[in-house]
Amino acid sequence: MRIRNLLSLSALAAVGIVASLGGSGTASADDRHHGPKPTVVLVHGAFADSSSWNGVVSRLQKRGFPVIAPANPLRGLSSDAEYLKRLLATISGPVVLVGHSYGGAVITNAAAGNPNVKDLVYVAAFAPEAGETALGLSSQFPGSTLGDALAPPVPLGDGTHDLYIRQDAFRDQFAADVPAAAAALSAATQRPIRDAALGEGSGTPAWKSIPSWFVLAGADRNIPIAAQKFMADRAGSRRTVTVEAASHSVAVSHPGAVADLIVEAATAN
Repeated sequence: MRIRNLLSLSALAAVGIVASLGGSGTASADDRHHGPKPTVVLVHGAFADSSSWNGVVSRLQKRGFPVIAPANPLRGLSSDAEYLKRLLATISGPVVLVGHSYGGAVITNAAAGNPNVKDLVYVAAFAPEAGETALGLSSQFPGSTLGDALAPPVPLGDGTHDLYIRQDAFRDQFAADVPAAAAALSAATQRPIRDAALGEGSGTPAWKSIPSWFVLAGADRNIPIAAQKFMADRAGSRRTVTVEAASHSVAVSHPGAVADLIVEAATAN
């Protein structure tokens, strides 16, 4: 027991020496986090899929966080949120819930009333108030050019349609700061959103009761930067990071900035 105590004291002394010298041994925020790390759940938005989170996932995993990036059905806000609620119910322990674009509206609805969700992180995302729609929020401020970039709607037989971005317009509209080859792959594999989902009113917003954090994309052509700032301010964002030249695909082009804010949120409490 005496030897173990001496070893512990020696280790503490060594850490103190490194810190005083300003060396690389200084503990990071996630290293100082006590207890099990929360599970990070990443929810993609329209015209994307779970692979859009790959750069963020790899960085979080390297820092020891369990990560889930589920497929968002993109069929309707209430049904998509219900699907996510059921997934969250299978996760034990704390959760940091992250949404990109339309995925922000989904997490806003899915997290309400779930005590395990400790933080919400919005990445170039919608954070609607009750009754608001993604379509309404994106058109409330000037700057979105999404309508002009859409391909002919695909009828679904019930009066609604699936929406895609034209492949020739995808990079400029959605991923202007992503390498051309990667943007072309994303354009070819994009998942459509049902138009009714964009026009469905939101329920009670979880950001009124759960701390929120925001990454804003300064060169976003889907959700105008003014709309993003408006939603972040209204939600009382704990910290807002603006990536000035980022496209709507900010999690692809700047995964480090997105991962860093998620870790900050996960270790804040």
